[in-house]
Amino acid sequence: MSELLRCQQLTKQYGKIIAVDHIDLTLESGKIIGLLGPNGSGKTTLIKMINGLLKPTFGNLTVCGYAPGAESKRLVSYLPDNPYLGDGMTVKQVVALFTDFYEDFRPQVAYEMLDRLQVSVDSKLKALSKGNKEKVSLILAMSRNAMLYVLDEPIAGVDPAARDYIISTILNNYNPQASVIISTHLIADIEQVLDDVIFIKHGNIVLHNTVDGIREEHGKSVDELFREVFKW
Repeated sequence: MSELLRCQQLTKQYGKIIAVDHIDLTLESGKIIGLLGPNGSGKTTLIKMINGLLKPTFGNLTVCGYAPGAESKRLVSYLPDNPYLGDGMTVKQVVALFTDFYEDFRPQVAYEMLDRLQVSVDSKLKALSKGNKEKVSLILAMSRNAMLYVLDEPIAGVDPAARDYIISTILNNYNPQASVIISTHLIADIEQVLDDVIFIKHGNIVLHNTVDGIREEHGKSVDELFREVFKW
């Protein structure tokens, strides 16, 4: 395994509010990692810094040794938590856009997944259900041959059957030399696919362990431990 992500004293501050507080973190390749915490814990801020969308106030971050920028963005496939595709575009147009924009995009992989989903490539995004739009967005992210996949709430707002499809899509389509970071509130739905877990609270990492380590050390599932650590 090789080091993919390193954060050293990584901090993001908005005025007097510290969203991410002097985080030290190293992630290796070949892992599916749950980034878990309640609203306002700093998850999305950390994700945006990984993707170069926010600049740290202090500290530094590297992806495969590169600081956030053009080189690191070539290595990271990002699925944001909010819709970002134009509703007036067809699915085929969006696939063509990604093919032109990303050198590592695999259109044949995208079309195979869309076919299994029975989504017409001639359909406009505005004609798709909310669940199918989210699936299309995930397919686009997972069709890149990236080194780090960062998925912000990929299973929020979809029905349980759709969650199963999304989880299987993640498992079967990422580069095995890569790692996947999944930020979610729906821990019980993804716990079975996670290798490692990061708990973030008030901008601090309060736990970073393997799923097996949590079960052995605490005698609890990840979901049970999460509820204990973050109880009101």
